[in-house]
Amino acid sequence: MLPDFKNKILLAPMEDVTEPPFRLICKRLGADVVYTEFISSEGLIRDSHKAREKLFFFEEERPIGIQIYGGVEENMAESAAICESAKPDFLDINCGCWVKNVALRGAGAGLLRDLPKMKRIAIAVMKNTTLPVTLKTRLGWDADSIVIVEVAKMLEDIGIRALTVHCRLRTQGNKGEPDWNWVRRIKDSGVKIPVILNGGIQSPEDVKFVFDNYNPDAVMIGQGAIHNPWIFRQSKNFLLNGKYEDPSLTERIFMLKEHLDLNIKLKGELKGIIEFRKFYSGYLRNLPGVSALRSELMTKKEYNEIFDILYAFKQRYSESSVNV
Repeated sequence: MLPDFKNKILLAPMEDVTEPPFRLICKRLGADVVYTEFISSEGLIRDSHKAREKLFFFEEERPIGIQIYGGVEENMAESAAICESAKPDFLDINCGCWVKNVALRGAGAGLLRDLPKMKRIAIAVMKNTTLPVTLKTRLGWDADSIVIVEVAKMLEDIGIRALTVHCRLRTQGNKGEPDWNWVRRIKDSGVKIPVILNGGIQSPEDVKFVFDNYNPDAVMIGQGAIHNPWIFRQSKNFLLNGKYEDPSLTERIFMLKEHLDLNIKLKGELKGIIEFRKFYSGYLRNLPGVSALRSELMTKKEYNEIFDILYAFKQRYSESSVNV
């Protein structure tokens, strides 16, 4: 069943980031809906181990969407049936990935240059699954081809159940200022399906600002969640009470440990630790001396060493200097 997106805060699908451990942590910290990494339709139908393992999720993560991408209608349709066997709550079609080896091969954001093909792919996916189907895209390929209002109307007409708009162009990648105004323009055009705003959300203040000013049904957070996994809980508190608190050092270390434990359980100690390194900054951000601490942690490959360092770091600071 399609989740109720109204006034919700979602975790964006991100390659090499939104694996089950990180999704589960974000869920526990307040994310209302989570998505898998984007999964290659070609990989799924070839029975690629890497693609198939991305279908795994914990029951606690629900509601969860599996996101697929590809530029061949038949492959996308077949992969939709494969995804349905994993029993997610819904499927999401990626029409927004900007990287060259996806977009320049007619998939991801490349479909913004061929809207009839985007339509055919979306129809093919919907016909081959009983699950609700949503879609994520961008404003357009470049500044001369902003087509998002036309896309939103087209997708609503064919039965797509919700639309996520990354409010940047394909040519911007993940840099440059997002233009959130386009979400309000989509809503003002008469589109009735849920429209989810994504792109450039970095703080609880951003979340409140876009809800107050651009009329999205929901807000989706990507990079901002890597930098601060507490952003979901904080944003909800800020929307409700006008204030929020940063996590204590004790909670930061506890959640870091919980995340790393999950990573190791799924991947083994060495791989789990190495692939966790990208998350240290988010858990430890804005702490005094964090740069040196992070540099030291990045060299460690043994679990006990990591927590010896973290607990020693904690002991060096009293409650007067760090809220522990």
